[in-house]
Amino acid sequence: MRAQLLSLATILVLSFIAEKCRQLVGEESASRSRTERFTFINCFDMSYGTIGCVLKELVKIYLHYIRATHVHKVRNEATKEAVQESLSRGLSLEDAVKTGQQVGNAVAKRASLQAKHIMGPMVSSGWDFFETIYVGGTLYEAVIRSVGTLMGSYIGGIIGEGKNRWLGFLMGSQFGSWIGGRLGLILYDVGNGLQFLLQLTKTNKSDGESNSLLLISS
Repeated sequence: MRAQLLSLATILVLSFIAEKCRQLVGEESASRSRTERFTFINCFDMSYGTIGCVLKELVKIYLHYIRATHVHKVRNEATKEAVQESLSRGLSLEDAVKTGQQVGNAVAKRASLQAKHIMGPMVSSGWDFFETIYVGGTLYEAVIRSVGTLMGSYIGGIIGEGKNRWLGFLMGSQFGSWIGGRLGLILYDVGNGLQFLLQLTKTNKSDGESNSLLLISS
């Protein structure tokens, strides 16, 4: 409980600092994807939005195909090994086949869940990267946001699954991806603000040195 409160307090403090940094650098230099979003309507702009939506669906179909192929292969191998082991223990062919099917189905279920743990965060992360670029964000913002989404989706899904299995994984990964993406944008704005302050300090220092040289020359 103490760790959760500390994490929440840290996020709130970072959010406050990020807001001040956005005000400091101005809206043009602040994170763009924080306020602007890629919507379903953008899929029909007959330009990059349409291409992005089509690619997203193609990637999802391809990943589902890979998962189905992987699960099918894992099931067959596990079933075969279980049948051979059961026959070596003296079970009848019928009982060995039943045992093999049960083992194969259990292994296939685990393999499917493991694949989802990888596929879901990858798709969410890749889409957030594209969305940030589409709405005019910088490459650095897109990378920071997508990494945050990837980590948040993965961690949230694992935590949710531990509490409420597949439903918990679904809810945890969705919530975690949102939190991770927002945290990534917060860190981007904070870093942007610090960089602005550093450049401002260097500029003031250079101006001060220039003024000193002018006074000495005169």
